[in-house]
Amino acid sequence: MSAPILEIDIDPVWGDTVDWEALANRAAEATAATATELAHENLLVSLVMADDDEVHALNKQWRAKDRPTNVLSFPMLSREEVLHAARDSDAPGMLGDLILAHGVCTREAAEKGVSVEVHATHLIVHGLLHLAGHDHELGEAQAEEMEDLERKALALMGIADPYAVED
Repeated sequence: MSAPILEIDIDPVWGDTVDWEALANRAAEATAATATELAHENLLVSLVMADDDEVHALNKQWRAKDRPTNVLSFPMLSREEVLHAARDSDAPGMLGDLILAHGVCTREAAEKGVSVEVHATHLIVHGLLHLAGHDHELGEAQAEEMEDLERKALALMGIADPYAVED
């Protein structure tokens, strides 16, 4: 299965007990299997697994939000350009940048009762879908579509539905 090529930079705060690069590549492959516009090796993504301070600064600068967040996505192609790149192997391929915040990811994982690896995988899938032009903030239908793609990609990796409501 083809998937976007990931250029990965991992801050030491993420530790070395997990092969983050392999995890990110598996997440990209699973995402490309469900969102087929991403199933092309001509697409390139910069993935930075950063600390909270770096994400806080970027969030403040680019989104005017003075706090860290779990994942930032900076698309470089419109949805139409992504779909064109999917049809044309010679099309420009820099999909965009993803930045994950270690501390936020770790706290959210604990709150959800999942491992940091599982939550980081979900955030990578979520961010890749944003880079492909999916946007849950555009309305309920788009949110449901994006969540469905996330569920399918995560299921391919043996990860439970992150949106399931427990009774």
